[in-house]
Amino acid sequence: MALSGSGRASLNGDELATISAASRSLSGLWELAQHIDGHFLPYYLFMHLWLKFGDAELWLRLPSAIAIGVAAWFLTDLGSRLQRKVTGATAAGILAVLPSVSYYGAFARSYAFAAAAVVFAFWALHRALDNPRAGRWVVYGVAVALVCSTHLFAVLTVPAHLFLVRRAILARMFAALAAGSLPAVVLGLIGYGERHAISWIPQRGPEVLLKFPKMAAGAAEVGLLLFAAALVGAALLWRTRRAWALALLGWLVLPPVLLLAVSHLVTPVYVDRYLFVTAPALALLAAFAGSSLGRFGVGVAGTVLVAAGVLAFSTHLDVRDSNGRFEDFPGAIRRVHTETGDALIFGQSSVRAGFDYYAEGPLPVDVLRRGLEPDIGGFGFPERPDVARALEGHDRVWLVWRGAKTAKLPRVKAVQDAGFALTSSWHSAELPGLTVALFTRS
Repeated sequence: MALSGSGRASLNGDELATISAASRSLSGLWELAQHIDGHFLPYYLFMHLWLKFGDAELWLRLPSAIAIGVAAWFLTDLGSRLQRKVTGATAAGILAVLPSVSYYGAFARSYAFAAAAVVFAFWALHRALDNPRAGRWVVYGVAVALVCSTHLFAVLTVPAHLFLVRRAILARMFAALAAGSLPAVVLGLIGYGERHAISWIPQRGPEVLLKFPKMAAGAAEVGLLLFAAALVGAALLWRTRRAWALALLGWLVLPPVLLLAVSHLVTPVYVDRYLFVTAPALALLAAFAGSSLGRFGVGVAGTVLVAAGVLAFSTHLDVRDSNGRFEDFPGAIRRVHTETGDALIFGQSSVRAGFDYYAEGPLPVDVLRRGLEPDIGGFGFPERPDVARALEGHDRVWLVWRGAKTAKLPRVKAVQDAGFALTSSWHSAELPGLTVALFTRS
């Protein structure tokens, strides 16, 4: 599911940032990590090696698809261990039909890795609780370390593990947790020091939690269906495995609540994609809703799976559209009809990376560009500041920016102040999207 159509949607700004970071030298990557995205350093190091073999869309997104496959494997086995094989199979099936899985399973960022690590951690914890040998606690500690290393906010799933603490294993579990959490401490301090990089995130109120089912599933209707099924599944699991019912429910609902708390206590950080790690919990609990009903369970589980697939179908098509990641760079490039003497300016210098990646033919003169390499401390590019002088001798200028046509950007005003008026504009279908505007000298 993750691989199908994953090469059709245009890379977006976040994925282009992955290319920018991973294609640098190790010293350049270390320099970048000291300014921005330091908590992504483990992922960027992996992708640094991966990009040695290519940078096509499909190749860039393949690691995420593999990670989703790993998550599904561990989820299947965890469901089978907690109840029976049909539970695990249904959970994996539900996971496969989630639009959020099609999105993040074909996304060149670390969110699929984080989801796989979280499932692995719960799976390893179950094995350690079932047979608390020293080796299994080591595996559990490694799993927690992977959770903390794949994405900083994936650590918000770890408190749900505490519902499974028993006196007999208290010392061993806490030792494994303490050792595994060390990466979270290091990356958390790095992230706190670089919080200026996420200053664009607005503050959210409690009402944002109402949108959580849509976020976890990737579509509103299927999200509400599966969230309701998940609550039923937790209630049914409560009858036989109370601690695990609480742990799985905590895996589902604690991350959004804790992320909102961090937003109000530290700095705004509530972004939907940080919570993709809850999608496997949604699938597993929804699977319990059917498989817990005895001989009728298989039919109910199958009905839930089919209903989720039907409700999600149109969203799956949208995800696989060229604008499926909300920034259609090939579409934007096609709107630039170059004539001799045209100039090209970008509203945000980082948008240039998309044109560099996708452009196959000649483009207008990039009049503000200074050099081919991005900034050593970010994903933008060095540019000359004098827009008016850069446009001398040009009668037409194409301006491309991330955002709506009505966005109030300093670069738009600078072009207008240089004596140009808007002639035409185009915007991709979804926000933030890309806007391509043509200005001609007045």
